[in-house]
Amino acid sequence: MIDETTTELRRGWTTGACATAATKAALMRLWGGAFPREVGITLPKGETPVFPVVFAEAGDDWARVGITKDAGDDPDVTHGALIVVTVSASAGGIVFRAGEGVGMVTKAGLPIGVGEPAINPVPREMMIGVVHAMADQFTQSPDIKIEVSVPGGRDLALKTWNPRLGIEGGISILGTTGVVRPFSCAAWIASIHRGIDVARAEGLLHVAGCTGATSEKTVQALYDLPDHAMLDMGDFAGGMLKYLLKHPIGRVTVGGGIGKMTKLAQGAVDLHSGRSQVDFSQLADMAGDRRVADANTALEAYEICGAALADKVAMGALARLEDRFGSPDISFDIVVIDRKGTIIARAGA
Repeated sequence: MIDETTTELRRGWTTGACATAATKAALMRLWGGAFPREVGITLPKGETPVFPVVFAEAGDDWARVGITKDAGDDPDVTHGALIVVTVSASAGGIVFRAGEGVGMVTKAGLPIGVGEPAINPVPREMMIGVVHAMADQFTQSPDIKIEVSVPGGRDLALKTWNPRLGIEGGISILGTTGVVRPFSCAAWIASIHRGIDVARAEGLLHVAGCTGATSEKTVQALYDLPDHAMLDMGDFAGGMLKYLLKHPIGRVTVGGGIGKMTKLAQGAVDLHSGRSQVDFSQLADMAGDRRVADANTALEAYEICGAALADKVAMGALARLEDRFGSPDISFDIVVIDRKGTIIARAGA
């Protein structure tokens, strides 16, 4: 484990930054005659990273460059992936294409339209900027087709939210700043938001956010919900609920184990163990049993008190959600499970 108090975590670069650098290097070969060994770009906030060119090839009217994605110390599933860009002349303007391992958008609600390659707006803007700058430098017309590929990207995408969001065939080319901040929560929360956008665009009337895979499987089966109704909430209840308050969906189920649901009942909306803890004295008051004050976990408290405590946790969590995130446009319900995925309490159903 990295000790963040003594070790400065190394930042990395997004797939969008890598694709932009590869585009620039490929255009240098297409228009200037030689591949560079490394290529520098300027990111939206002014950083100027330099990327080694690890793969390059060209034909008479095209050039291709690969750059290895370095996510720094962030546990990014695309760390080490090869981001490949092929450039060639277009019939007019700048055109984006999805090559091997880059997904296509199949559902509305995302920042890129249905039928488009899953290359997000900021990476597109960065690549467009590079095309125009290089066209000026080499006195060329900026009519270029940009094909982005990620060998193995189809398999990598299965470890992301893309299939659920309606992005098929590979990963997305992402990034708003070009920089990967180690262990940032922002990417996860942004994916929750995109999931809500897709669910709304699909006209769903019921979505669910769960703390983990077991609770998600249980809740999905309970209500027979489609995959794109499941919002991958994890520990980020607040990130999901705040966005839903501004972008409502009629019914929202929140599911999880008794530990996380107890935190929710006690007012926490960031449920990570490093950022919130169960107050066992308060839980003992809720249970009406002082033995709970000496429990080590909420599960132990449940084993002491049984179903009555689980019911109180569910009702407490529901009350907190309604107090803080209540809206005439949303109704909430709570599902509490044990470690095996058995439902031990519900509220609001």
